[in-house]
Amino acid sequence: MAMVEPEIEAAPWADQARSDASLYLKQIEYLFERSRFYRGKLERAGFASHGAAGGLEAIAALPLTEKDELRRSRSPDEPIGAHLTAAPDEIVRIYSTSGTTGTPSFIPLTGADLEVWVRTSARSYAASGFTRGERIVSTYNAGPFVAGAALGAFDRLGLCHIPVGSGNTERLMAAVELLKPTVVAMTPSYALHLVEWGTARGVDLAASSVKRVMVAGEPGGGEPAMRAKLEAGWGASVTEAMGIGDISVSLWGECEQKAGMHFSGRGFVHFELIDPGTGAEKPLVDGAEGELVLTHLVNRSAPLLRFRTRDHVRLSVGPCACGRTSPRVRCIGRTDDMLIVRGVNVFPSAVREVVNEFAPAVAGVIMIRPRAPGVRQEPPLPIRVELAPGAKVEGLAERIRARLRDRLLVTTEIELAPAGALPRSEYKSKLVEKA
Repeated sequence: MAMVEPEIEAAPWADQARSDASLYLKQIEYLFERSRFYRGKLERAGFASHGAAGGLEAIAALPLTEKDELRRSRSPDEPIGAHLTAAPDEIVRIYSTSGTTGTPSFIPLTGADLEVWVRTSARSYAASGFTRGERIVSTYNAGPFVAGAALGAFDRLGLCHIPVGSGNTERLMAAVELLKPTVVAMTPSYALHLVEWGTARGVDLAASSVKRVMVAGEPGGGEPAMRAKLEAGWGASVTEAMGIGDISVSLWGECEQKAGMHFSGRGFVHFELIDPGTGAEKPLVDGAEGELVLTHLVNRSAPLLRFRTRDHVRLSVGPCACGRTSPRVRCIGRTDDMLIVRGVNVFPSAVREVVNEFAPAVAGVIMIRPRAPGVRQEPPLPIRVELAPGAKVEGLAERIRARLRDRLLVTTEIELAPAGALPRSEYKSKLVEKA
């Protein structure tokens, strides 16, 4: 599908900061006027007024916002949190996050905020090449969660949406067989599970009507080996999208060039990269890696300033053949999933990516089993690697161990598990077992 807002999506990226600057100044003024949470937070940090906070060029001097801060600000009288700025009669919808990393958070939206979310998601999803009139099956139980707003983008793009939800694979496959959709949307974990499900039952997914698989909800869809496995199993093109519930859904969407996910929140959200350890700002240059930090530019319900997403990404800048000019990212993993092994940062999804290079001998499913609670671990790091049916195992564990040592600088202990031994998920995979 062509760009839905080409005047924005194809505009020179070099001009973006200038157009965002005036929006940012208004947003900071709004925070001081309406947000008790940020007025106090900024005053305690030495910024007594919106003028003292400076412009967008000085944003790195302002304090970061942690999700736990928002949680602590909630009370029975303020269940959303002290960062709520909209009056009750201005709010048209209240979503919640899935709560996979803690207690769910409530996300309020004004009518204008909801429209921003739909526009952002439409830009993101259109990048995947959908065509008006196509049928798309979604497997997210999105009703109460923030993904529900993103589904409005399917209507905006003129797609025929078939919501199935997760938890009933037979119903999903019946919809694929009978309704002949050309697109399915799901997590990469579930997409892989369905390939295995079909193989075990003699169902050839590659012969189905599905031509595109759009994955989101967790890292993995952009891993080369995982993508290759999914594309072979489905006989379809795989692209990924990424968002963060507290800020906006589907803020990043991958085009058919498959060179990373384009930033789709232009004019709505400002992004930065920081060093996750020190919080220091990192320049937005090609190949830069760091944690994504996001700031609302136009939100009126519960705006966030320099919000730490805990998503660790690698940035790509420069022209793309699709015509979109915004930077692209590939998510390496989440910093709150990261383990530190003898001073080396280890992302579970990065471990899986290296292990999957040994396909077809491996099934694409791993489980890291820390010996002790907490982030810091002593080597060797125990990892269970599931084998594919009929795999030759001689020397495989040692080859995997050596590749992980070379690529990630981590010493591991590899246990090969028989096919089907590790848990599957119809939503998001757990790659680390609690110690």
